[in-house]
Amino acid sequence: MKRHGRAYVEASKQVDKTKSYQVEEAVKLVKSLSKRKFDETVEVAINLNVDTTKSDQQVRSSFTLPHGTGKTKRILVITKGSVEEAKNAGADFVGGDDMIEKITKENWFDYDTIVATPDMMASLGKIGKILGPKGLMPNPKTGTVTTNVSAAIENIKKGMIEYRADSNGNVHAIIGKVSFDENKLSENLVAFINDVIKNKPSGVKGTFVKNITISSTMGPGVKLDLTRFN
Repeated sequence: MKRHGRAYVEASKQVDKTKSYQVEEAVKLVKSLSKRKFDETVEVAINLNVDTTKSDQQVRSSFTLPHGTGKTKRILVITKGSVEEAKNAGADFVGGDDMIEKITKENWFDYDTIVATPDMMASLGKIGKILGPKGLMPNPKTGTVTTNVSAAIENIKKGMIEYRADSNGNVHAIIGKVSFDENKLSENLVAFINDVIKNKPSGVKGTFVKNITISSTMGPGVKLDLTRFN
């Protein structure tokens, strides 16, 4: 059983475990419980009624938060013909097969997101077993496989996040920082949840969203009232 520190235990005492909080109320509480010396990330966990072993119940997409994530992402672009476009758009690293070789030989992961043009996907597929487990494999569904490299980079820098349901039907995402004001956090949270709901798979019957919890990096979870979303 996981043991929590004193600060976490004290913060947990301020959360009513029997209550489902309204969005604005939950955001205010999460901010008030953050007592760390660094600017904690605020995260959301959504438990969905999906069976991810079935092809018609997959949940995977990307979404640009209205107010960003508060985090600067390092972007690697793997391309043959869009090198200058990627550099001008602000990519941190740009290359083709040389970058794939660097990842393979040097176990290189000094970036947060990979954007690739379609002509590089065959080569990238060869290292899918390396990138996949780290959540770095580009995918058309998340907008990271594209011929419009500059637009993809712009979206990522604005606060685009990628998400997918894991084997237990859970979707995790960052919705901002504790330093964000309550309105911005609430707007990011509601917009993200609505995007997940919009992407409800055709194979899902009945209630889609089973549970939603938000928390800061080191803080306890606060459960949301689902009435607004179901």
